Amino acid sequence: MNEVIIALVTGAIVGVLFSAIKLPLPAPPVLSGIVGIVGIYLGGMAYQQVIQHFFS
Repeated sequence: MNEVIIALVTGAIVGVLFSAIKLPLPAPPVLSGIVGIVGIYLGGMAYQQVIQHFFS
């Protein structure tokens, strides 16, 4: 849980800094970004399951 709080605070600081110097935020659109992150996570979990099932 500590990592989540640190990531949230760091993200907020970066968002404030980018907005203050008038740069676009370094993040994809909200929904597609979340779906992409979930896809990456699920792909990594699927890979681990395949390796564990077939090669152990």
